[in-house]
Amino acid sequence: MKTNNIGSKILHFPLTKIIIGFLIVAGLAGGSQMGIGKLLENLLGNKEITDLISALVAALVALGSYWLLFKWYEKRKIDEIGTLDIGKNLLTGISLGFGLMTATILVIYFNGSYKVLALNSIAYLLPALAMALSSAVLEEILFRGIVFRIIEEKLGSYLALALSALIFGLMHLLNPNSSLWVAIGLSIQAGLLLGVLYMYSRNLWLPIGVHFAWNFTLGGVWGAPVSGLQLEKSLITSTLQGNELVTGGAFGPEGSIQATVFCLLATSLFFISCLRSGKVWNPFWIK
Repeated sequence: MKTNNIGSKILHFPLTKIIIGFLIVAGLAGGSQMGIGKLLENLLGNKEITDLISALVAALVALGSYWLLFKWYEKRKIDEIGTLDIGKNLLTGISLGFGLMTATILVIYFNGSYKVLALNSIAYLLPALAMALSSAVLEEILFRGIVFRIIEEKLGSYLALALSALIFGLMHLLNPNSSLWVAIGLSIQAGLLLGVLYMYSRNLWLPIGVHFAWNFTLGGVWGAPVSGLQLEKSLITSTLQGNELVTGGAFGPEGSIQATVFCLLATSLFFISCLRSGKVWNPFWIK
């Protein structure tokens, strides 16, 4: 009995849950994306359509594996990916993500550092759609649905925000053209904002909407690098030249000072709302 009790405590220890969640969800989503991609590569003969279908499958697998795993693991209703207010949260998130990234680009434009080279066919949005879909769903499930949520349950909202944002930012050190400065900036702007949006809505659809629109708008619409990665196709072909504090340099506008300022402003407004509505959780020793 004592052995079973110790085993149960280890299994349900927060760090154990995070590691198991990461391995299962990321493994299944990543594996399915690669597998479907290989399967369709020769059948369709169209890389962009193949990538889009693979991204959609990966997103569905990520959602499904998360639901099944934590339904079994935590014996509860998985409300954070439920259908209640899904349309409202997605629309709000997409609007906010589009607005933040467009405002960031406008600062670069008015600084004389953003040049439009060509306006392309709407079909050029397909690569960005695939990239934004898979990254938004998978990363929000991993970092907000697993890391933030599980830490918050034990250590409270403040520590969950700090730790999940730091981990999220540092993970981007693996991206091309990244740096410690950029990673810290992403922790502050995206890590904190997306965590607060989860607190505000208590579901993943709002941060998924922001994350999706953030990547899609930046890379697909405005043709800028997204987290150090430059898409081959975008609606607008553009160049960024000038002060790296404004352009973000080779990493892209996410590394700019105005992106951090705009995101901090949005984070502050939503966090104030969380405070007023009692959505900021205390750690277990205060509960």
